[in-house]
Amino acid sequence: MQCEESTATVLRHSVSGSGGSVSEVVVVTGIGGMGTACARRLGAGRALVVADVDEAKLAAETAALEEDGFAVTPVPVDVSDRAAVGRLADVVAGRGPLRTVVHTAGLSPAQATPERLMTVDVLGTEFVLDAFFALATPGSVAVCIASMAGYLASMAPEVERDLQSAEVDDIAELLDRAGDLAHGDAYAFAKRVNQLRVEYYATAWGARGGRVVSISPGIIATPMGRQEIAGAPEALGATLELSPVPRIGTPEDIANAVAWLASPEASFVSGCDLRVDGGVIAAVRRLTAGANPLVSRERT
Repeated sequence: MQCEESTATVLRHSVSGSGGSVSEVVVVTGIGGMGTACARRLGAGRALVVADVDEAKLAAETAALEEDGFAVTPVPVDVSDRAAVGRLADVVAGRGPLRTVVHTAGLSPAQATPERLMTVDVLGTEFVLDAFFALATPGSVAVCIASMAGYLASMAPEVERDLQSAEVDDIAELLDRAGDLAHGDAYAFAKRVNQLRVEYYATAWGARGGRVVSISPGIIATPMGRQEIAGAPEALGATLELSPVPRIGTPEDIANAVAWLASPEASFVSGCDLRVDGGVIAAVRRLTAGANPLVSRERT
């Protein structure tokens, strides 16, 4: 008796080269919240590869995407494991040409020690950009999720310069030299490093016809964001009062920004960061401008 293939299996075959044409590949690391919104925004009609360290969550999100008609390949990956990220890149190479890699995987201060946070948020981003560089072709785009916290990091100019220009194998040593950091400081530091490393990789990716950019979200209604809000609800109120756009951001806000950055309409944009924070950092800078001797106190 001949068994019928599921719709999801047929769709997966149709974009993987088995009996059909080869499709562009979209990769999302860190599925759930912003990652899932980006997968849904970019994945239609493409081979979608999703990766996460939480295998149960990965399976559930994959099933939901397949139910809605997406052709999905799930890959369990700890992005802080360089070899595991390399294996993820190998899976992608076998699916077709790389269109977009959206790197959302990361930890917040409420989820990990400063040491683990730095390993995942800094080295994880580093390993993804390094591994997928070999797959970059004209039109390929890497979008890394940083944070508005990166604009609040306190970093000596020489440290920032060294982190911006270092080779991949030297990043871990530079992080060790950064010294002990409190939870909040470690997160801001890590996200500033993400912004700097996007600048570093833009030139190499550009030589292959690709682009590298980052997005710095503000407070976003994701599971991670809600966990942070629960730990400091007063900070949410203060941020919303300060923000020119007084609401919490949505995963779709981030996915929309990612879609534009990954599109041909943004083909002249690389090596830079886009704040999607409701204007919070702009408001913070305005409040602190009075302490800057270069800003006129008479300016309103």
